[in-house]
Amino acid sequence: MPIQTPLILLTGPLGSGKTTLLQHMVQSSALRLALLINEFGEFGIDGKLVKGKNLQIIELEGGCVCCSLMGEFEAALEEIIETATPEAIVVEATGVAEPDALVFDVSDLIPQIRMDGVITIMDADAMVAFPDVGHTIQVQIKAADLLLLNKSDLVSPHQQQSLQTRLRTLNSSAPIIPTTYCQVDPELLFGLVHHQKVQPAEYSHQPEYESFSYRPTGPLQRSCFERLVKELGPEIYRAKGFVPFPDRSYLFNYVNRRWTLEPLSEEETGLLVFIGSNIKPKEAQIRESLRACEISQVAPSPFTNAAS
Repeated sequence: MPIQTPLILLTGPLGSGKTTLLQHMVQSSALRLALLINEFGEFGIDGKLVKGKNLQIIELEGGCVCCSLMGEFEAALEEIIETATPEAIVVEATGVAEPDALVFDVSDLIPQIRMDGVITIMDADAMVAFPDVGHTIQVQIKAADLLLLNKSDLVSPHQQQSLQTRLRTLNSSAPIIPTTYCQVDPELLFGLVHHQKVQPAEYSHQPEYESFSYRPTGPLQRSCFERLVKELGPEIYRAKGFVPFPDRSYLFNYVNRRWTLEPLSEEETGLLVFIGSNIKPKEAQIRESLRACEISQVAPSPFTNAAS
């Protein structure tokens, strides 16, 4: 039998740190890697942020890799095997993906691939702020061969211990490693060997999250944009993208009311993606506020978090 290429699946809630871990794996591993990044939303952001030698990236956008894009996912894997001959494949699934169906397909339907392991990244700070764990996140935790409790620096030692106990009630076997910025020994990330017996399942996938994207036509006034971000409502859980300010482009990351703007070394075309629950009623208002922040507008107006 030909040598099978190991596949590592990264899963976890929106904004937990999957792309950060992906960057760490690329920078710290000597393996020739191929990456499949499944973006939730119309446009891809994460693939542009991951750079490294011996690297090939394929992005699947606009849906969940565990269901609506499964055919495209299989075709992408076959293309990678034929053209890149990687030593390992890393798949970053969207934060709303349930890994069960994906693991089954990889294990049984793609003979060139073997499932090396499922790594689930959890956001410690978000778990404290939102104690209720929904169905999709429970599935992600239960499927894990390795659990990373990321952003552990944002919670107290007592809270961290309590969170580990909660995770252990859903997954009794996976190691749990507290991390900051997903910094973990790369030796722990490869060769996990997926042991769980997976049964095929039919999913009537009801996404808990919606998304929309916005492309600015010109630079944004920074103070106006920051005011908009500070006043985003709780329905926006995750946002990310490239923000053009007059001085340069910035990488924007927003998770659960926390956000950062990091200067980019290269100019990027402006693009913002917003993800959340029941955000469609707010979409027009947010778009209007973003347009008002464009410097070409005469009188920028602040975003107000008015009730629907």
